[in-house]
Amino acid sequence: MRIETILGYKFKDKSLLKQCLSHKSYANEHDIGDNERLEFLGDSVLSIVVSKHLFVKFTNYSEGKLSKIKNQIVSKKFVANCVKKYKLDRFLKLGKGEIKTNGGNRDSNLCCLYEAIVGGIFIDSGIIQSEKFIKKTLLDIDFKRFKIDDFKSDLQIYFQKNFGYPPKYKVIEEYGPAHNKTFKISVIDKDREITTAIGKTKKEAQNKAAKKILKKLSQL
Repeated sequence: MRIETILGYKFKDKSLLKQCLSHKSYANEHDIGDNERLEFLGDSVLSIVVSKHLFVKFTNYSEGKLSKIKNQIVSKKFVANCVKKYKLDRFLKLGKGEIKTNGGNRDSNLCCLYEAIVGGIFIDSGIIQSEKFIKKTLLDIDFKRFKIDDFKSDLQIYFQKNFGYPPKYKVIEEYGPAHNKTFKISVIDKDREITTAIGKTKKEAQNKAAKKILKKLSQL
């Protein structure tokens, strides 16, 4: 099959490959097995392979830094972009309803496809071949693109550990043209506003606001 050329792996069990490519909606219409169980397995394989790769590559990084990079790599958005990069989305089999709602472009479906393929390769040949596939596709990247200074995540961890709940973020103002907006975000602890920050995206403003709070906390 042509997809095997892209994967760089030839399945011994062709029915297993077909299952990897079959979304639940398609499987229900054709009375065949879907890829959800393979996705479940692939998710775990992906986690251990990425963790091992980062552990070996970044020998001086703390557990926290490694976790931040890993979380970005295995995120639905990043994995879905990898699927699009290698045009694996063309092989995803969807049901009629899912096709009508543009399911072929949905990050969750594309991420499921990738993880199912990883799980399928693992069942078909084991961890070595799965690792080769992941390294060839998902890990063939410039790691400088990842942000280690994820202050929003750090603040959430602090809140959960000390208060038992996460902080909330609220857009209190946005201005500028649609293609060049600026956002003002406030961080709220229960009903009390702690601080505000401005950024070109909501994420940037949230991260800046979280950084301000963490800086204050370090001075207490």
